[in-house]
Amino acid sequence: MAEAAGENGCGGRGRGPAQTPGGGHPRARRRLEALLNRSLRIRMSDGRTLVGAFLCTDRDANVILGSAQEFLKASDSFPGSEPRVLGLAMVPGHHIVSIEVEREGAAAALYP
Repeated sequence: MAEAAGENGCGGRGRGPAQTPGGGHPRARRRLEALLNRSLRIRMSDGRTLVGAFLCTDRDANVILGSAQEFLKASDSFPGSEPRVLGLAMVPGHHIVSIEVEREGAAAALYP
């Protein structure tokens, strides 16, 4: 038996008040909905940075990015390499160090 996708297109089991319409956390839900399709910069525990459109998250803080690009941590051997195009990417929540919302009109290509 397949599980139905949630309202935002992300699959879920329907557990928890944030996943039900009119649930117990309406302010948190509105904040997440306001971020949908916005460009996020996610720094990961291994030094990589992913930039892409926020599409979905779940109760374990995993994040789905669309049109994602990966930037490697600059080092002496690779001083500012070109981004690697990933497309659709799932970032495990336990690897996320920080998340920043990119400003409107800010180009990801300007990443140092």
